[in-house]
Amino acid sequence: QVHLVQSGGGLVQAGGSLSLSCAASGKIFSIGNMYWYRQAPGLRRELVASITSSGSTNHVDSVKGRFTISRDNAKKTVYLKMNSLKPEDTADYYCAADVATTNLARYTTWGQGAQVTVSS
Repeated sequence: QVHLVQSGGGLVQAGGSLSLSCAASGKIFSIGNMYWYRQAPGLRRELVASITSSGSTNHVDSVKGRFTISRDNAKKTVYLKMNSLKPEDTADYYCAADVATTNLARYTTWGQGAQVTVSS
């Protein structure tokens, strides 16, 4: 099995910054794309950003210029740096990764989630 463990998040005032990290562990053969999603109360889970194994990134328009996804392949970790936070960024944030295990299984695994609250 492969596990993703998240850290970071919390409460911040509008205009502030927060960082999230997500580290993979377990019987990992390789990690492909990694993702950050968020889900606000009453809304569907939304893809915020993605990054390929070679470092190519995509960010949803609502966070472009404010959020940055990055990864450290040696540490099997993906990061989300969030600047200029707005109250509408308030949500539970989840990381995900496309993994291949040492016994040749391939699937997408998820972190446990982290709450981000932006006060106005």
